[in-house]
Amino acid sequence: MIVGQAPGAVEAVERRPWRGRAGRTLRTWLGLDEDAFYETFYCASVTRCYPGKHPSGRGDRPPTPTELDLCSFWLGWELRLLRPGLVLVVGGLAVRRLLGLPRLTETIGQRYALGEATAVPLPHPSGASGWLNDRANRARLERALGVVRDELARLYP
Repeated sequence: MIVGQAPGAVEAVERRPWRGRAGRTLRTWLGLDEDAFYETFYCASVTRCYPGKHPSGRGDRPPTPTELDLCSFWLGWELRLLRPGLVLVVGGLAVRRLLGLPRLTETIGQRYALGEATAVPLPHPSGASGWLNDRANRARLERALGVVRDELARLYP
């Protein structure tokens, strides 16, 4: 399972998750073509609706606390129903909301328990994020992707 922040503008139109630039980047990171990506991962987000553009014009607006609360039932229900073995938690907001961890940087490359699942945080692959501009963060991402590969190999020998 992959849990992100919210659908983006492209996803709002195409009605399929991870369809825009961030999705292409995420699939590249995971080394999966589009078919394999959707066959491997159930995609969800901490909110269900596209929140609109950020007032600055750079990226999308983060969901409000009220929007997050309104959608939390659905994500909890999906996790209980699907019982995934692996959950990729994508982006700082999803890491804070799903894992209760305050900062993204220290989590990348680590494994966390999420119920019976293993959760692996990843940075958001959005071009609006400057997180990967730091060389140390790119190394963290490579470690995290190694953890993802290990977990996928464990689940799908």
